[in-house]
Amino acid sequence: MNYKAVIIGGSAGSFQVITRILHSLPPTFPLPVLLSLHRLKHIRSGFVEALSIKAGIPIVEPFDKEQIKPGKAYLAPANYHMYIELGNKIALSTEESVNHSRPSIDLSFITAAQVYREKLVGIILSGANRDGAYGLKKIKDLGGTVIVQDPAECQVKTMTEASLKLTKVDHIYSTQEIIKFLQNIKTTAL
Repeated sequence: MNYKAVIIGGSAGSFQVITRILHSLPPTFPLPVLLSLHRLKHIRSGFVEALSIKAGIPIVEPFDKEQIKPGKAYLAPANYHMYIELGNKIALSTEESVNHSRPSIDLSFITAAQVYREKLVGIILSGANRDGAYGLKKIKDLGGTVIVQDPAECQVKTMTEASLKLTKVDHIYSTQEIIKFLQNIKTTAL
């Protein structure tokens, strides 16, 4: 399968995993990586910098209507929903929280699924609530490839277990297996 984008959602217990994943990506990684991670809303800086220290690709908090480009990671800004729009653009919103979260993993996943359909890889990592489970199902329903971090390895299993209950996933992978999958990914130009 050839892909156009990767989207990753996580919450409690996912920071170290996402750091390892981003560190493993080569500077030539051919896809955009969209990150919808629960984080403290009142802390506006430091998160991108912390993720960037070991990342193999540039990480940015996008602006509203920013064009999505391959080889970059786009982190949903604190306290903003991040939507993916047709034409490979990001839209930011301060609408009400969904699943007690803003950014909502579900909203990012659903909109990315509608844009990229079968050309999308969706990954759910460790987390303390059910946000992302419905969005992962939507990616699967529209033909995308879905991966859930092995709950046995998660610091907090709620998010991964909710996803597994709702969707017949393609892969249940350890962090190392997720890394290997991404390093071997085939692409279609945006």
